[in-house]
Amino acid sequence: MDILILGGTRFLGRFLVDAAREKGHHVTLFNRGNNNDIFPEIEQLKGDRDSDLHALRGRKWDAAIDTSGFIPRTVLKSCKLLSHVNHYTYISSISVYKDPSKPGLDEQAELHSMDHKEVEKITHGTAGPIYGKYYGPLKSLSEKAAKEELGEKVLIIRAGQIVGPYDYTDRLPYWVKRISEGGEILSPGRPDRPVQFIDVKDLARWIIQLIEQNITGTFNAVGPDRTLTMGQLLEECKKVSKSDATFTWVTEKFLLNNNVEAWREMPLWLPEEYPLPGAPKPWNGFLAINNKKAINRGLTFSSLSETLKAILEWERNRPKEDERKAGMDRQWENHLLKLWHESSK
Repeated sequence: MDILILGGTRFLGRFLVDAAREKGHHVTLFNRGNNNDIFPEIEQLKGDRDSDLHALRGRKWDAAIDTSGFIPRTVLKSCKLLSHVNHYTYISSISVYKDPSKPGLDEQAELHSMDHKEVEKITHGTAGPIYGKYYGPLKSLSEKAAKEELGEKVLIIRAGQIVGPYDYTDRLPYWVKRISEGGEILSPGRPDRPVQFIDVKDLARWIIQLIEQNITGTFNAVGPDRTLTMGQLLEECKKVSKSDATFTWVTEKFLLNNNVEAWREMPLWLPEEYPLPGAPKPWNGFLAINNKKAINRGLTFSSLSETLKAILEWERNRPKEDERKAGMDRQWENHLLKLWHESSK
């Protein structure tokens, strides 16, 4: 097949390219041209999702994968130009769900929405991404735009936390790197609380498989196929890196009293007992999404150790000057550990 990928040079896109080419498909990329050195042998069309789609005009592909659609207006523009494709995959997010306090949310759960005028006000002059409180509603409305334009041709992938090499969020990489360095590690909340993520290689291979089978519809793409706890995750990080790390589990109240920021400063941690700022209830369902539909359609999962080893290898070869998007400063971590031990006497 001839496959067009909108994006294709950052994280998931890179692995989609690899997965498609491994299966013998021809790939074309459309993006802003900021990372042309990543796949110099592949045709890369340059443009802008909002203001310059000229390079797509007059071209034909069997399938398109949209990894970079963050705003309904830009998704709609792309869909209109690509109405000839037989299959259109839109990479969405579990952030589309309106009430993430409920564990076990499936694909039928209520979605975020937003008034059209507010959307235009927030997104005027940009193709995104826009993160924060608007991210979920905009992804939800982008799903709707794709389905309204292309109907039964659309496959919607609601991805959870995607992990692996080149993960620019640095959430799981923070834990892999920090634990590999050893010593006493500040660990958040309850070790038995569930955590979910999806290996980028597993996700990319599965998406290509669905396209080949002409599967459409909506799927939650999260893993694994069992309950994974934060304690198990950290222990496996220790095992994989052969670290001497020890884990000091501190209460959510302690973290919040010391203004530790959930998710970014303390990656993969969302308070179970306290709501996030602006949220009516704790997000106890955000890391406990129902993935049965995806598993029944062939989604499989690498072993946890395999995923962590790939991240560790990438981490060890990253330039030291790379900006870290998530994680706790070591000096601050040591200060908090000292405070915790003093308060526990």
